[in-house]
Amino acid sequence: MIGALIARKKIAHSFNALNRHDLATFMSDWRDDGVFIFPGEISESGTFQGKSAVEGWFRHFLQQFPSVQFVTKDICVKNIFDLTGTNVVTVHWDVRLINKEGTLGQNSGVSVVHIKFGKVFLVKDFVFDLGTHYKQYWSAI
Repeated sequence: MIGALIARKKIAHSFNALNRHDLATFMSDWRDDGVFIFPGEISESGTFQGKSAVEGWFRHFLQQFPSVQFVTKDICVKNIFDLTGTNVVTVHWDVRLINKEGTLGQNSGVSVVHIKFGKVFLVKDFVFDLGTHYKQYWSAI
């Protein structure tokens, strides 16, 4: 159970950092060889390899959305007995965003987070709505 508590705390720490636009704190939980995969068919979609590429993606995200409010709904931990900081965590979240043009966006999704020795090395996002509204608040239309 200690593994689940540690993983949950790390996830909450990361989402709270994004809500505060605290990129340095958010990135402190990532490995140098971290990978982030973001869905969709917009220029921000794709696979971002390496901590600097991941940081660049999230910097752009925070610039695009001056107001970000993630609410974590469910956090599931694969290995509740982990003591080494190596685990897989799934997070169901809702997000409310206001982009730099003032457009309100809302969405839900799931992030699958792979943690190795206490640091994030892979995150794959699954976003509920990839349609017109998604593209509008990303200013992709």
